[in-house]
Amino acid sequence: MDLGIRGKRALVTAASKGLGRGCAEALADAGVDLVINARGAEALEATAEALRAKGVQVTTVAGDITEAGTRAKVLEAAGAVDILVTNAGGPPPGTWTDWSRDDFIRALDANMLTPIALMQALVPAMTDRGWGRVVNITSQSVKAPIPVLGLSNAARTGLTGFVAGTSRQVAKHGVTINNMLPGIHDTDRAIALDTGVSKAEGIDMARARAQREATIPAQRYGTPAEFGAMCAFLCSVHAGFVVGQNILLDGGATVATI
Repeated sequence: MDLGIRGKRALVTAASKGLGRGCAEALADAGVDLVINARGAEALEATAEALRAKGVQVTTVAGDITEAGTRAKVLEAAGAVDILVTNAGGPPPGTWTDWSRDDFIRALDANMLTPIALMQALVPAMTDRGWGRVVNITSQSVKAPIPVLGLSNAARTGLTGFVAGTSRQVAKHGVTINNMLPGIHDTDRAIALDTGVSKAEGIDMARARAQREATIPAQRYGTPAEFGAMCAFLCSVHAGFVVGQNILLDGGATVATI
């Protein structure tokens, strides 16, 4: 399918690895020029070289997108982008009695306030031009909370509420905002969570992964490539009637009728 976005320009944050890279690769395959950001400069440049091999222009800005200085540099490099994909690593697991106010502030900065700041900076120009796409990578936890990920549950649900209202205000201008809710995918985040299970239960990593795979009806982890394919579709000309939605990509793990 021709996604109709060849020659568009996109900003993808946390794009050097995992789900962010999966989205960047799918957009590059569709002919979209990219501005990509991540904290690690070496991994970011390696990703950029792989993306340029697909025949698109790629600009890199290394740094922590949750920091105002980095965000300013990223926005300057991005300019008038047509597509925004927001992504940031999730906060660590833990127990609700152990989290301080500072823990919540860090989670909110990364997984709620930063994507909101990027939308506030870039969406107005999209509405002026009459076309734009925003995809926020959140989590299945906004549909069904994950007890050990309470910081993520709280911050990402806040972002979901913001998108619910804002998306319906900008849709008339040809701009769509939607969220993608990943379950367990084969990324560094999955490895970190598997490691936590391994240590907590005194089992090896293979068994920890097998236990978590068994909780997924698809009986496997998702891949960044299939996640990226959905992202690219939501950014396409074919998704103009998809507004303010929360798209689960979790292999059926979230048990819900709606």
